Amino acid sequence: MTFLLFACVSDVKKPGGDVINRQQGTYGYDKNFLIQRGKKLVELSSGDGESRVLISPEYQGRVFTSTATGDTGLSFGWLNYKLLESAGKSNQFNPVGGEERFWMGPEGGQYSIYFKNNDSFIFRNWRVPSFIDIDPYEVLSKDSFSVTVFKHAEFKNYSGENFSIDITRKVQLLETKDINRLLHSDISSDVKSVAYTTVNTIANVGRNDWGSDRGLLSVWLLGMFTPSPETFVMIPFRSGAGSRASITDDYFGSIPGNRLFVSDSSLVFLCDGKFRSKIGVSPVVAKNIAAAFDFKNLVLTVVIPEVNHDAPYVNSKWEMQKEPYSGDAVNAYNDGPLGDGSQMGPFFEIESSSPALNLKQNQSASYTQTTCHFQGNYESLRQLSIKLTGIDPGSIQSDPRFRSSAQ
Repeated sequence: MTFLLFACVSDVKKPGGDVINRQQGTYGYDKNFLIQRGKKLVELSSGDGESRVLISPEYQGRVFTSTATGDTGLSFGWLNYKLLESAGKSNQFNPVGGEERFWMGPEGGQYSIYFKNNDSFIFRNWRVPSFIDIDPYEVLSKDSFSVTVFKHAEFKNYSGENFSIDITRKVQLLETKDINRLLHSDISSDVKSVAYTTVNTIANVGRNDWGSDRGLLSVWLLGMFTPSPETFVMIPFRSGAGSRASITDDYFGSIPGNRLFVSDSSLVFLCDGKFRSKIGVSPVVAKNIAAAFDFKNLVLTVVIPEVNHDAPYVNSKWEMQKEPYSGDAVNAYNDGPLGDGSQMGPFFEIESSSPALNLKQNQSASYTQTTCHFQGNYESLRQLSIKLTGIDPGSIQSDPRFRSSAQ
């Protein structure tokens, strides 16, 4: 079932109604919060109304949040309530939240689309292009399980290269049978689930072919989720000589040893929203899966990106780059206080990127990602994590470093 929700629709109850009184942290609360502030939303819902996904064409077709257990169920996406309540908009960045938003790379370097030519790579010069920040997208189509949105954009990169692109983004709710087929696993009956796939298509509609010597673009998908003192991101990677060198862990300085545990084939990253840090996994070793386990709420989140081990990926480091196509395929970010004590979140992110898109005129390319949330029995979730990622949440919970981190 698909619903287009407006602040005036008849199924939105007025103050005092059941939906209004949903507890904060639930899906119903977040849906009503957005509707009451005039946000136009598309809701995808399973036949039984349990699995739901809330999408905003007004914010680039981003998935604001989802749930596996209806209006009273846990809301999986992080929302910036304070910013969403504000009428003003920043000309730098409007981090309203959402568990999957559409961005593009590269962020830094000589081919950046976030910095103007000759600007130094410092925060006050950084600007998120409006077409991936505040511009609304047109709804092209809706059916019982999906919505497709569209945007045309024109812009320059740091080196002055002009781009003219068409963006098409489709969000599709998956049924249980689709999830089972995708994961090659039957989900236990004591686990509730919600999953959706996004297909993100970029077309070069400009006058010229794109070239690596003038700057290429990439699709960049970022998911913002609510942290807890007991939430860990788990990312398996291909083992081998030099695999550790393919993990970047110093984006914002070193990460303490009780927050990042790296073995020869996987990493575990504490995401409690209390220490600003980020990790990246090179496409050379990345696998097409990343996950998070929330011991507090018994939630396993699984993100399934596409990974091409042999393709170039744009480099987003804030510097003039010697290797502009040696970027990451998968990232995770833990929010935390800045140097002045302020903080945007707390939230944590799982991110993925497409390879660099080397498109000829009138050529297009698509990048697909699937996000799944599983909630329920601990042992069933534990076994599912082991099967999908090879990482046992039980070993994290019994690790003395986990106990010292969670205190």
